[in-house]
Amino acid sequence: MTLIRPEMYRYHNGGRKDALPFADEEYHQRIAGLRDIMEMHGLDAVVLTSMHNVAYYSGFLYCSFGRPYACVVTHADCVTISAGIDAGQPWRRSISDNITYTDWKRDNYWRAVASVTGTGKVIGCEADHLTMERAEKLNSFLQPKRGVDISAATMEQRMRKSPAEIVMITHGANVADVGGYAIRDAIREGATELEVSIAGRDAMEREIARRFPDAEYRDTWVWFQSGLNTDGAHNPVTNRKLKRGDILSLNCFPMISGYYTALERTLFVGECDPASLKVWEANVAAHEYGISLLKPGASCSEVTQKINEFFAERDMLQYRTFGYGHSFGVLSHYYGREAGLELREDIDTVLEPGMVISMEPMLTIADGQPGAGGYREHDILVITEDGNTNITGYPYGPGFNIVG
Repeated sequence: MTLIRPEMYRYHNGGRKDALPFADEEYHQRIAGLRDIMEMHGLDAVVLTSMHNVAYYSGFLYCSFGRPYACVVTHADCVTISAGIDAGQPWRRSISDNITYTDWKRDNYWRAVASVTGTGKVIGCEADHLTMERAEKLNSFLQPKRGVDISAATMEQRMRKSPAEIVMITHGANVADVGGYAIRDAIREGATELEVSIAGRDAMEREIARRFPDAEYRDTWVWFQSGLNTDGAHNPVTNRKLKRGDILSLNCFPMISGYYTALERTLFVGECDPASLKVWEANVAAHEYGISLLKPGASCSEVTQKINEFFAERDMLQYRTFGYGHSFGVLSHYYGREAGLELREDIDTVLEPGMVISMEPMLTIADGQPGAGGYREHDILVITEDGNTNITGYPYGPGFNIVG
């Protein structure tokens, strides 16, 4: 008997779909929006390869582990392409059809993609996500008549949140608050950054499970930094023990079905010296001023310039190291970014109702200088018709965050 080893197959194990993060209609509307993009650019098919776009349009958040994945959308079909190691989970966790490719022959992934797109078509792809090797494979197996980079167009679609997304992001902000309070309760002299971060992470994961009992749970994390380790916004956790007078940086990142939210706060252990208090209060004032600027019609670059002027008047602009805020949605610390909605000098996007953006000014004073450390406050704002709604609840500033 000869065993047939196929290049691809459909493995719809279980016979029914699991609950997705959003209602089916939400995904149908997103795919309809993508097909509008296809119509605009004259595309026959789109091959989405990034975690954020595959999740946004299908609901399936893949785990790559070195293997390629895709969501292929034509004018008639939407099909996720997944590796055999995942069995039926990609089908159960997506709105669409699914094809599993096998390992028995190299490049079965591309054969599976081509089985949906056909060859000689006009293909849209994410040029910012394809490696040189995978771009060559796409050209070899799909033989496109023409290729179009649709990464910017899909980012534009993701930047404008649906009501359902805003509900999800608001849940995430609420969960981040839970983590913040758990971290505050765990802060004490002698505790380590690691121990405190575990308290925040565990509290958030339990809260996500309470709110979303049918979800998958993955990727929620905390960066809790102290002393010198507060100088960068993305510094990993260490095993350093907290000391009285330490500056602290609380960073909670709950992940709900690929949706990222954040809470970031400056704190001190027991006491805050006058030099540090001066910097902290200036950053809090910039934070409040920045929030007041986030309204429809304001551009990202204009908001940035005004906060720059605010810091320059206080002779503190030289301590700023990065932008003042960014978009939220399907993103993480290792995938996804809506770079068109960041508060930076080189971004001219105009804010619109339904966009979601942070305000997070940060000042870093070098070690050995008065007030040394990194100071950052971070709130999440939903842009409304006449201003914004702040969905972050955990308090900021010295009145609440000198702990112990």
